[in-house]
Amino acid sequence: MTKFNDYFNRQIKLWGEDTQSSLQNKKIAIIGCGGLGCSLGVALGTSGIGQIDLVDFDEVGVHNIHRQIAFKIGDEGRKKCDVLKELIESKCTYVKVNSYYMDFESFTDKNFDKYDLIIDATDNLPVRAKINAFSKEKNIPWIYGSVEAFHGQVCFFQDANFESVFKINDHKPEGIATPIVMNIASLQANLALRYLAGLSVKKDFLYYCFFNEDGVFETQKFSLPI
Repeated sequence: MTKFNDYFNRQIKLWGEDTQSSLQNKKIAIIGCGGLGCSLGVALGTSGIGQIDLVDFDEVGVHNIHRQIAFKIGDEGRKKCDVLKELIESKCTYVKVNSYYMDFESFTDKNFDKYDLIIDATDNLPVRAKINAFSKEKNIPWIYGSVEAFHGQVCFFQDANFESVFKINDHKPEGIATPIVMNIASLQANLALRYLAGLSVKKDFLYYCFFNEDGVFETQKFSLPI
């Protein structure tokens, strides 16, 4: 069996054995197993977090595969959360992964576990508003992420209210370029891992990231009202 310190060798060099071991006691939920959720699952599932719960009500479609890195040709029709769970567990034996094939509202009705962090990987504003309300009720911080075309947004919500910042409607993203999905998921994962490892994280701070017309990657930052 692969030894714990060998598997996490580079992270242990970064922050030491005690911090790495402490991640085994952390528990997170990723809501959505599409583009963002796949990249988040891979990044955080191999980082040593003790338990990850995956929530998604959709099946893999051929149009998903180009940007949802957990899926391959032949996975069409399978539950996204189950496929992602299998991939995470095949890459890391030090994480317990639970898959919940249901929408977020059903998940909160069913599951009353206390999480250290909830990560939004959905694609619509009404569900994010529900994540915000649930997180406020349970006093759990959460990380918002969204992507469209060549741009995206990320925020670590703690005290700010999502509905005070965003107008809630049923807008769905149109075209999406694969790299921006990975960019935004990477930013979400870095914030999550820093927080879970006890490192400093700027909270209630919105990142707007985009590639401009010349292909230059730019980031704008905004402090949110509390």
